[in-house]
This record gives sequence, structure tokens and C-alpha cells, in this order.
Amino acid sequence: MTIYQAIPPLAESGHRFDQGRRWAASLDLGFVNREEGLRTVTRLARARHMGPLRVQRPFYPEGKNGCCHVYLLHPPGGLVSGDALSISATVGERAQALLTTPAAAKLYKADSHGVAWAQHTRLQVEDKGILEYLPQETLAFDGSRGHQSTTIELTGAARCLGWEILALGRPASDLPFVTGHLEQSFRLTRDGKPLWQERQILDPKHRRFRGKWGQGGATVQATLWVAGLEDEAAAIEELRANLPDHSRWAVTRRHGVLLLRYLGNERNEAWAICQQAWELLRPALNGQPAHIPRIWLT
Repeated sequence: MTIYQAIPPLAESGHRFDQGRRWAASLDLGFVNREEGLRTVTRLARARHMGPLRVQRPFYPEGKNGCCHVYLLHPPGGLVSGDALSISATVGERAQALLTTPAAAKLYKADSHGVAWAQHTRLQVEDKGILEYLPQETLAFDGSRGHQSTTIELTGAARCLGWEILALGRPASDLPFVTGHLEQSFRLTRDGKPLWQERQILDPKHRRFRGKWGQGGATVQATLWVAGLEDEAAAIEELRANLPDHSRWAVTRRHGVLLLRYLGNERNEAWAICQQAWELLRPALNGQPAHIPRIWLT
């Protein structure tokens, strides 16, 4: 009967409790550079969504012909078993966009069936475009299970700066990350050629999690990447001269990608280091001083 044809098959719906459970949401953004009178402006030309993923209106805190700031909104505020988020953004030729989030993302404990969540982000930047991808931190609760992937595809002289900040457990509530399984993967290419790719698994039961040669028991980690700087060596020297002098962060470069890493136990410290690094690097990235998104101050 027609009434049954309108209902998704069980395998495609979230109304189940085995490994086939899946609640999907997606967001697809497109930015273009347009000539409007005597100036050029980056406009959000495409914003398609499905499920609980949205964007607020574009903001131009750096002036009408400056970088376009957009906030990615996920009203549930976190991922639970079966959630499957897909975020994609394309920055067109000579366009400039900054993407951030209004609050920390939360990765909740898996259900009694151990069903995982998934989040996949794909960022594309065309020739001479600039993208800054600066989400607020991710908080993984004890027992969370899921896979997070980030793919960055650059074309020609495109530039990109981004970060991922991850805090494990809730130490303030005496709820450490002692069970669960998280997998993260990153891949950055230019004109189809891989420049940086890595994969890591965070499993508190694996010896790498406690070993000094691995996670070392640290509860907070961060990675900041930059691709497209004209003088990476000078940028590294500036970071080393101005960031706090301690052993919890390090910076290097390889194949045209600058990478800054943090490994420690303080979320606020990791955020402060990444934000300060962004403020130092941004003038070299696009010739403009950093302009902090106002959502970070609320």
C-alpha cells in the first residue's frame, strides 16, 4: 500500500538499535568572489542543508569587502550513537571565508549497543581562495565511539588555515576517558597531490594511550595546520619567539604544510596557543590582522 511506501525502510532509518542505526544530517556551503560596483565581495552563494545543521547569516566584521565569517550551527550540540554528520564547503577563486562554531561540540557516550557516530568534513579551496576553519573545541565523553575525518583539497595558489582541538573526558567532574574508541583522519592535497595525511586511534585500553611514546596519558590534544604561506621558516621562527615557552607544543613543516601540535591536559591552554598562533600567522596568510569572531566572546 502507498502508506508503507512513504516510510523509509528500517535499514535507512534511525528507529533501530543495532549497528545499522543512522541519523543523518548534512550541510553544503559555497562561497564566491563577486564584483559589486567598485569592490569585490565574498558572498555565501550556496547553503544547502538536511537535518539539524544550519548556518547563521554571513557576517562581515572586517568590512564589506573583507573575509566572510559564517557560524556552523548544530542545535543538538553533540553527537550520539547513530549520528552521521557531513559538512562540506567550497571557497571559490579569490574568495575569503572563515568558518567557526558557537560552542564546543560534545561526543556523548555510546548507547548500550556500542553504536558509533560519524562526522566527515570536506573543505575545497580554489585558486587564490583563502579558508580559515576554526571550530571551537570537541569534548569527548567517556565511552564515546566514533570516526571523525577531515579532507582539505586545495587548487593552485589556494591557502588554508585550520585546527582541531580535542579534550578527552570531563576531569572537572572526575569522569576521565577510560572507555571508548575514537578514530581521527586528516588528508590535505594540492592539485590532487597528497601533502599531509594521517590517522590516529584513541583507545584508552591500548598501551599507546598511556605510553610516553604515544598519548602519554594526556587528555587534551590539538593540531593547527597552515598551507600556502610564502615563508614557512619565518612563520615558525615567529611562533617560537612569541608563543609560551614550554614543552607541550611543537611546530614543524613538510611539503608546504606548517603543523603545530599541542599535547597536554589543559583545554584553555590548548585553545590559547592555537588562537595566538592564528593571530600571529594571519597577516602572512591574507595580509590582514586577525579579527576574532564575536561568537567566541559570548
